[in-house]
Amino acid sequence: MEFTASQIAGFINGRIIGDENAAITGVSPIESGDDGHLSFVAQERFAEFIETSKCSVLIVSEKLLTKDHYAKTIIAVDDAYLSFQILMNLYTEMQGRNSGIEEGAVFHETAKVGENVYVGAFTCVSEKVKIGDDTQIYPQVYIGKNVKIGKNCVIYSGVRIYDYCVIGDNCIIHSNSVIGSDGFGFQPTKDGYQKIPQLGNVIIKDNVEIGSNCSIDRGTLGSTIIGKGTKIDNLIQIAHNVQIGENNVIAAQAGIAGSTLIGDWNQIGGQVGIVGHIKIGNQVKIQAQSGVNNSAKDGDILYGSPAINAGEYRRNYVHFRNFTEIVKRINTIERDAREKTNE
Repeated sequence: MEFTASQIAGFINGRIIGDENAAITGVSPIESGDDGHLSFVAQERFAEFIETSKCSVLIVSEKLLTKDHYAKTIIAVDDAYLSFQILMNLYTEMQGRNSGIEEGAVFHETAKVGENVYVGAFTCVSEKVKIGDDTQIYPQVYIGKNVKIGKNCVIYSGVRIYDYCVIGDNCIIHSNSVIGSDGFGFQPTKDGYQKIPQLGNVIIKDNVEIGSNCSIDRGTLGSTIIGKGTKIDNLIQIAHNVQIGENNVIAAQAGIAGSTLIGDWNQIGGQVGIVGHIKIGNQVKIQAQSGVNNSAKDGDILYGSPAINAGEYRRNYVHFRNFTEIVKRINTIERDAREKTNE
């Protein structure tokens, strides 16, 4: 597709500095722009690219502009990052959507499908499944019995959704993630570990995005719950009966053990491990590779393993780095004290 600078500015209410007829045929990262491409500058640390980028048109935050004229066409906006997101969403919508049920998809006669739904080849839709309007289900997805999937969802290839799970509206689940696998429940006996049946389900509420290769276990009894607006990165394990609130972000390779309760608007870094049966409050920040063994209050910032207050950790780490020297100084003081006592 080809657009002019004036067309792009119209989509984002931008102010043009330069040639409003400059043509755009693609987009590039700001560090490696090409002629005829569009990019954006939203932060001071990238401001040098306003002058040096090879892109023909740049979307730039007003606060970064210092001149009335530039060598390339500028579209000035309040927030260049947000404006570029708007354009990317518009472009995605312009690509169109698949529709219909492809040959090779398997449907149980009791399954119900809404309007404008796409189901790819070799997807299996089990009995009493309900799929909402405008949902896109790519090839080779398995959907167990009594599953409910809301409106305008995207389920990518290779996803497995076990029986009785519930997916809300506007959810995205990326390839090879498993929703509703058995929780890790075993009872030790004299003959070994006896499996505890996992009879619950997973409930994923509206506007949740789940990355690739994640596992979210069903409840032993009751539900594992992922709250509205929560975003989950790739390669994440969420155990049985965990309840996660609204608008959390969880980075790759995190693991959350069973029955832990997590509030709203938390930020959980990569490779964080959280033990079971604790409570994390609201607006808690857990830095990468932390191991959380205890409950956290609203607004806490945690770091380390076991995780403690991040500021306290950094203060203590200064001493830890100098620990060898501190021990030497203590030994010297003790030796001098003994020598003085023996005089």
